[in-house]
Amino acid sequence: MTQVQLALYKGKGQIGNALIRWWTRSPYSHCELVLGGYCYSSSVMDKGVRRKRIGTGEDEISLSAEHWDLIPLPAADSAAVIEHFLRTDPDSYGWPSLIMSQVFNRNRQVEHAAFCSEWCAAALGLPNPASYSPHTIGGLCGWLSERHTGP
Repeated sequence: MTQVQLALYKGKGQIGNALIRWWTRSPYSHCELVLGGYCYSSSVMDKGVRRKRIGTGEDEISLSAEHWDLIPLPAADSAAVIEHFLRTDPDSYGWPSLIMSQVFNRNRQVEHAAFCSEWCAAALGLPNPASYSPHTIGGLCGWLSERHTGP
């Protein structure tokens, strides 16, 4: 089984990144699941669910330590992540669920649309995926990773 990691974006980014960091009081504004040389997520810039190769090319994503924190997820099911991606690949970015869940705290998922942390939480099989921000999924995954690997 291939190792899954959670990648948390802490780079400056654009105005939307700054707004998310401010709203969530977090250094993180976006997240991805890393698996087999690719990043999987839902992205505003890519207009929804997508897979991007890790690298430094024009249509690739660089996971430099300057801009990203990586959390190993030893208990994550890599096959379930890929299956979730294949099932949701055509889905658009989840503006409605982002606004309902993160702004109004209504925890509402919208069919065929997801924001980044909602997509990652669903791919990992976490309950109530729309309730997670990059900050909260990072905190939970960090805690779970420490518990799984020990002190």
